[in-house]
Amino acid sequence: MIAILDYGVGNLFSLRSSLAHLGLDAVVTADPEHIRSADRLILPGVGAFGDAMEKLTAAGLVPVIKEQAEKKPLLGICLGMQLLFEKSYEYGEHEGLGFIKGQVCPLEPDLADPALKVPEIGWNALHLLRDDPLFQYIHEGEYVYYVHSYYGKNCAESTLAVSDYSIPVTGVVRAGMVYGTQFHPEKSGETGLKLLKAFAEL
Repeated sequence: MIAILDYGVGNLFSLRSSLAHLGLDAVVTADPEHIRSADRLILPGVGAFGDAMEKLTAAGLVPVIKEQAEKKPLLGICLGMQLLFEKSYEYGEHEGLGFIKGQVCPLEPDLADPALKVPEIGWNALHLLRDDPLFQYIHEGEYVYYVHSYYGKNCAESTLAVSDYSIPVTGVVRAGMVYGTQFHPEKSGETGLKLLKAFAEL
């Protein structure tokens, strides 16, 4: 069973629908006991980093996540991926969950092409930097769907894949059993479904 963590941030319906399409048992929950009994965890998220961390903390989920991430696979999606980092500079400076070494920084100042729009919204090719079981059903250059204005930085040791947006934008990260995708697998068509299928088989 996959537990989708519900802390008031994120569009959970499309994610749960994607998992159901794959025939996977998933529950949307903020109950620590449900989280502990799950085989895998997904941390979704949209919105601002600081607000999301406050809601995770208020829900009492931070210690549960840290405890369970040592025992079972965890996948952070979009803002959920960013929360896995040590720190974010979105509207100030905020501490993250600390699984991934590095920071979440604004995309716009780093772009080599100032004509590119921020947020990055749309499809982009995924370039696989390392082999990983998460990629067992997908191939180099498949397209995934991004919506973001911030990105993971100084995280080369954890980066599994990037997409080009005039700079290499961190697309997938991993530290131990903790994974993150900046793009939305649940909005990325067949490629996203194949990635979720692989996560369910880790």
